Parts: sequence; structure tokens; C-alpha cells
Amino acid sequence: MTKTKFMHEHFRKLVQRLKKILRLSASDKSHGVAEPLSLDDLPEECISIIISFTSPLDACVLASVSKTFESAVKSDIVWEKFIPPEYESLISQSRDFSSKKELYFALCDESVLIDDGKKCLWIEKANAKRCIMLSEMKLSITWGNYPQSWQWIPDPQARFETVAELLGVCLFEIRGRINSYILSPRTRYSAYIVFRKTDICYGFENVAVEVVVGVVGQDLEESCPRYVCFDEATDEQFRWRDRGKNLVKPERRKDGWMEIKLGEFFNEGGLLNYDEIEMVALENKQSHWKRGLIIQGIEIRPANIR
Repeated sequence: MTKTKFMHEHFRKLVQRLKKILRLSASDKSHGVAEPLSLDDLPEECISIIISFTSPLDACVLASVSKTFESAVKSDIVWEKFIPPEYESLISQSRDFSSKKELYFALCDESVLIDDGKKCLWIEKANAKRCIMLSEMKLSITWGNYPQSWQWIPDPQARFETVAELLGVCLFEIRGRINSYILSPRTRYSAYIVFRKTDICYGFENVAVEVVVGVVGQDLEESCPRYVCFDEATDEQFRWRDRGKNLVKPERRKDGWMEIKLGEFFNEGGLLNYDEIEMVALENKQSHWKRGLIIQGIEIRPANIR
């Protein structure tokens, strides 16, 4: 089944399920027989409330069911359910939105700087899940305080004012932490380190960098470390030479940067289920010098979202 057919079938079942749940009856005075009412006979506000319990993607598709549904989907009742509760503090007061729907898509298309510009937040368009990027200023970088090893430079292509440029180290170590309360609950997340290379880049050819994602306070060695390589041209045979490690190569993003997946975690969420998540990239086995990476940050987004 193609992806398009699968989506159509999903939405057909969604509408059928909605009709089954909300089936009402009206008495036929002439025959005394109960006749099912159409969903369009429901008050529009009621339809809006029902749709608000679906997802943004489902809402957009349900808008094609009828004119009544199309109007109900436009209601602020629907879209206020999808936007972050603290949206008023995220959006500049100078911006004016004609509806909550317009505000929702603005938060999807444009990331918002938070935490004094050290993080940025946006929401995934199809399901309203939160995405976060930690800037290089929120990362713990070994030798990061030594100007001969790392320097912070402006980059107009980055989400933040500055990025971290690697000038020269033997020990390569980057750590980032995030409290799960800022993320969407009941969601599996993936963490990626976002970077690009300078014209002079060396020391990462056929080098396995250990990466791991886990809960702070737990033994990260038990969190199933992965091995990645920052050089996309890594020899395919290297994985067998380096103690059988299956290296993960970087992938190019639509914005021109590169990214490598560090790992995944599940955010249970809820008032009593907050954890601090740590993400680590470490290479301390090779003693040669490494140079030429520009680190924008670590991006945390729902798994399987690009």
C-alpha cells in the first residue's frame, strides 16, 4: 500500500470512528423510528471541541468532510489545544496573529529563541510535538575554555548568534543536558548533533566517536552506546577493522548542515515523571589532533521526524 493510500484509509477510518462515537438519534414523529443524525447537525462549537482532541494533521483532513467541519476547524478552540500553553511568552508582543491557527503554523515554520537565546523551540506541524535545539552555549565542551582549542564565532546560517569552531584537540568530548519537562509527554525523541566542516578538517577520518543518550544519575554505560563518524567519506571496511563497530555516518539536512543521530529516549512526562537527559559524544582513544568541525548544537525532535 502506498503512503498516500495508507493516509486516505487512516482518515476514512478516523471519520467513521468519529461518527460511531457521536451517533445521535432523533425521534421521527410520524413513524416513531429513531433516525441517526448527521454530524453536521451538531453545534459547530461541539464539533470544534471534538476535533481539538485529534491532531493538527487530522484536523486539516477533517476540514474536507463538509462545510460545517471546514468552519469548525478554523475555530480557535481547535488550535489553542495544539499550541504550547506558554505561547504568549514565546511570541513577540509586536506580532499580531488573526487566529490561533495562524499562530500555530508560525510556531511550526519559525523557531523561537528561549532561555536567553541558548535554546530554540518549534513545534512539529503534523502532530504539535515540541522540538528543541540546544545551542553550543548550553553544551559542555572539553577544552572549550581554551581559545587555542575552540573559538565562538558568528554564523548567519545558524539558529543562534554564535557557533563553536574546533581549532585543535586530542580529546574530543561534547555533552548536553535537557530537562524532559520542556518536551512533549508520551513521546519518543531522537537527539542529533548538528555540525558542518571547515575547509581545513582532519583527525576524524575512520575514527569511531562513542555517543550515548541516557538519564542523568543512571549508568550511561548501560544505555547502549553507539559509534559514529563525523567524516561521511569513512572507509566502509573500517567498521570491521575497528572491533566490529557499525559506524553511523552523518547525513545532510535540508538547511545545509550535517547531523548525526546520538540516540533515542522516551519522555513519559506528567507531573511526577520528569528526568534530566544527557547526550554525549566522546573520542578519547585516538591521541592524534582533530580540527575543523563547527558545532551548531544538539537537536531533540520526535523520532522519525526529519
